[in-house]
Amino acid sequence: MNELLQSLIRGAGLGGMYATIAVGFVIIFRATGVLNFAQPVFMIFGTLFSYYLVDSAGLPFPLAALAAVAAVAAIATATERIAMRPMVGRPAFSATLVTVGLFAAGLVLVHKLFGAKVITSGDPWGLSNFCLGGHRPADSVVAACVDGVTVNYTDIFKVITAVAVIAALVLWLERSRYGLAMRAAAMDQETAMAQGIDVGRVFSLSWALAGALAAVGGILLGTAPGGVEAAAVLIALKALPAIIIGGLDSITGALAGAMIVGLAEALTKTYQPDIAPWLGANFDVVMPYVLMFAVLLIRPHGLLGSKEVQRV
Repeated sequence: MNELLQSLIRGAGLGGMYATIAVGFVIIFRATGVLNFAQPVFMIFGTLFSYYLVDSAGLPFPLAALAAVAAVAAIATATERIAMRPMVGRPAFSATLVTVGLFAAGLVLVHKLFGAKVITSGDPWGLSNFCLGGHRPADSVVAACVDGVTVNYTDIFKVITAVAVIAALVLWLERSRYGLAMRAAAMDQETAMAQGIDVGRVFSLSWALAGALAAVGGILLGTAPGGVEAAAVLIALKALPAIIIGGLDSITGALAGAMIVGLAEALTKTYQPDIAPWLGANFDVVMPYVLMFAVLLIRPHGLLGSKEVQRV
């Protein structure tokens, strides 16, 4: 039972991290109809900026995290203005291909900036944890609990941050005119412009929000034990199974899909080596995509997505 609870807590932490990235995908898709494959690059920029602001500039972690989020949001806005604004009125498929190019270029840049370094977000908890039941040596804050459940502070931080950020975003979208303008722009850009909606501003704000959310995901990623390296940018692609499972145009679906992916990954990592060792090592990495294919076969529009979603 302790092993199961520990896996669920770790899975919830992973799900929280995936959720912030997945919601960024949904925000841009709902506003522009484009699936933004550059989102992983924005995520890893969040980790990188937070690390430098804490490690080199000496800022406290909360202040560094806020500055990193603002910086990545500004980069995402600039990217939209330079690379995506000329695509307004063009087919969504063409714009999506541009984001694939941005991802490839960003991947090269990230490897140049990282080099062989392993970094963290500079969070103050590191490997610290606490016990639910059980006990551990009194002079240690990182040792695993004996006869209890080890709960990492980073997992609690991931869940609380994801829930707070996404709840605030949903509340704002539902109670602001921007949410309505975003839906109108996604349905028909020309009609939205004819109704007086500044589609360009909607697009810019969508990219800024998505960049900020990706940065939050990157900061959460950087709290992982052992730190992250440049290749971690590919972890953000696990947000794709999350939004496919939850529904491409649903923020609630993205949150649900992310939690399903996180829990499935953690449980597979814990139990698969004993139950199905013939699947090989690291099958937990593949599990989100197995779930995605299963959902696509049964419910192509996802658990909470709209049936009329346009696929690109």
